[in-house]
Amino acid sequence: MKDDLRIISLVPSITELLVDLGLEAQIVGITKFCVHPKNLLKEKTVVGGTKNIKIDKIEALNPTIILCNKEENTKEIVTKCSKITKTYVSDLFTIKDVLNLIDYYGKILFCEDKASEIISEIELKLNDFNQFIKNKPTLNVVYFIWKNPWMIAANNTFINHLLEINNFNNIYKNLSRYPEINIDDLKTRNIDCIFLSSEPFPFKEKNKNDFISNSKVYLVDGEYFSWYGTRLIKAFDYFKKLRNDIESFNALNN
Repeated sequence: MKDDLRIISLVPSITELLVDLGLEAQIVGITKFCVHPKNLLKEKTVVGGTKNIKIDKIEALNPTIILCNKEENTKEIVTKCSKITKTYVSDLFTIKDVLNLIDYYGKILFCEDKASEIISEIELKLNDFNQFIKNKPTLNVVYFIWKNPWMIAANNTFINHLLEINNFNNIYKNLSRYPEINIDDLKTRNIDCIFLSSEPFPFKEKNKNDFISNSKVYLVDGEYFSWYGTRLIKAFDYFKKLRNDIESFNALNN
């Protein structure tokens, strides 16, 4: 039953989802990157990061379920956790995958009504956004996630899926996952926007100067482009604002 659950989440976005599913009291362990909601870092046991865990802390919490993600957590972490208790590993690439995961969590975590409510809200926001974006021009973009080495989000990623929904054509969609690139390559490309994500590398305003065409460079909130779960409810309003900001800038400079 729900009251018997003792959940450890090793995925920040899933931790946020659990709280929104009404399971905050059942969470006993989180990572140091589980920053939403902010009170959790003070109230729950931190068991490490997403790539490095303290297995003794996890064992001591006597969890009944551990939630992992294939991209966020290593195979070694999943193997260690599986020896302790039931361990579920998500692997998400699309919004449909996210909705299916929320539905699944609703069933195994005894919160089906709340899960259905969240799914409906995300679908409503998505349908509204599709109407907003359908007549917007496609823009060629590159999405940076790291500096030194320069790394970008390419195909087979949740980020790329959300770029597509935004009518952003990822110029590196022919590559897979998170490859390193030479930024000099950008000089030969037809690029409308260069996106610098707030995570995992914390790009700042000064980083725009790394690019010759810095007028095309935008700082973007990485949580809206890469977090699964209920972050999507707020993401579509953010995407609308981002598109409007780009259009306003282009109108002033053309």
